[in-house]
Amino acid sequence: MKNILRNYSMVFSLLFLISACDDGFDELNTNEVDPTGIDAAFILNNASIGLSHPGGTLVYDIGIVQYIISPNSGVLTGANYNQDNRNSTEGMWVDYYRSVIRHTRDVIDQLADNPERSNLRQMARIVQAYAFMVLTDTYGDIPYTDGGLGYIDQIVLPAYDMQQNIYPSIIQELREAVSALSASGRAENSEVFYGGDVEKWKRLGNSLLVRAGMRLSKVDQAQAQQVVSAAATGVMQSNADNWVVRHDNNYRNGFGATLNGTEANNYYLVSSFVDFLKNSNDPRLAAIAVRYVGAKSGPEQKSDIASNDPDLQVGMPMGHDNNTIVGVAEQLGLASFYDFSQADRLRVVKVDAPMYLVTYAQTQLLLAEAAVRGWVSGPAETFFSNGVRAHMEQMADYDAGSSIAAEDIDAYLSANPFNSNDAIKQINEQYWVASFLNGPEAWANFRRSGYPDLSPNPFPSQDLTSEQFIRRLTYPSAELGVNTNNVNEAIGRQGPDILDTRVWWDKK
Repeated sequence: MKNILRNYSMVFSLLFLISACDDGFDELNTNEVDPTGIDAAFILNNASIGLSHPGGTLVYDIGIVQYIISPNSGVLTGANYNQDNRNSTEGMWVDYYRSVIRHTRDVIDQLADNPERSNLRQMARIVQAYAFMVLTDTYGDIPYTDGGLGYIDQIVLPAYDMQQNIYPSIIQELREAVSALSASGRAENSEVFYGGDVEKWKRLGNSLLVRAGMRLSKVDQAQAQQVVSAAATGVMQSNADNWVVRHDNNYRNGFGATLNGTEANNYYLVSSFVDFLKNSNDPRLAAIAVRYVGAKSGPEQKSDIASNDPDLQVGMPMGHDNNTIVGVAEQLGLASFYDFSQADRLRVVKVDAPMYLVTYAQTQLLLAEAAVRGWVSGPAETFFSNGVRAHMEQMADYDAGSSIAAEDIDAYLSANPFNSNDAIKQINEQYWVASFLNGPEAWANFRRSGYPDLSPNPFPSQDLTSEQFIRRLTYPSAELGVNTNNVNEAIGRQGPDILDTRVWWDKK
């Protein structure tokens, strides 16, 4: 009997101890340090910094518009050889779809039923519209309606939309987002671009609408005029409104990392760009270029022989590999091809250099063309001068050593005044200069406007058969291998998946 009582006593004691241990068990096993969710503003910031252009644009876009070129092959093969290098053509697709679009879709979906954070949702819509515009300008037909929904709706094989359907949707998205942004709404101070300044976001949205409208100038002038004229009064007002990705030594400018790293001695300013600036005594040449005078090798490119003197700058001609360029350098009296001018990697392409996406200068120049076409009110000459001046002033933001004195800007505008008889050409040549280092935008506007009037890259190529310039980039190999049916449907209606095929708005 005593043993039975002893056993019951032990059971009750164990039950008591178990009950006591269970008190506070949930609280004890709850991590009060690590976050259980991420604020949508930080997700948008992740998308925003992902807008900084990937290395593939240095291989293709930047070379197609003849800013910077390399005579070398291998991983650098692209616009320099008029060749389809799918390890690089996929760069924009990978960075924008897998990062930017995925995150903006997440923010837009999270905040769909949260009116308190409507402003942040509209900002995400603007970022997403920009990213989709760059993607469709680069590839043509793309997954737009289904794009980025693998994370949300498990659509892992997205259908492709026609570009002529994508552009009206982008325009509608921008209009709705701009209209819905409210100064009385919650301040989203933690977003990285404008610190929650709603008015700046509205100006950005309207400036993007002007850009999107002008993109339609060859395919639908009536729609282009309607979009541009409606947005024109709400655009960026100064360089303070510029949409720019800021970098530092931890989050580095992609171009800066490349041109200050393994490829420091392999990329050079193109002669067409250098000569255009030099022939008009443009002070931006001194702000952009450096030449290591007399350098016979990469290691000889040292500061003691570096010159920013515009009179000494020599651009590299297109159409050469690292063998044939040696003879060209000799003919020009250079020590070697390392003696050609480069974009200054200690100023405009340093590792913490800003990357401009949409600027006041670009917007003013687009409005100058719109004014010439009669689509907006105001003198085209004023828009033109504002755009040129703004870009010259913008140079100081790269580095104090790239700043241009006000009197030099005045002297340039006086010596190179607006010419109404050749306005479209002149405006778009300046757009080319004002978009320096923004390869996707410079390339898109070059295809749209036909300016600057560049000589084609003469490098022999089997990848360009019907066109003189690369008109689009090819789809990623992963899309062809995995999303085969949808990408093949797009190719069937758009045209072959080659560099020659023109996108919808790029009409002859």
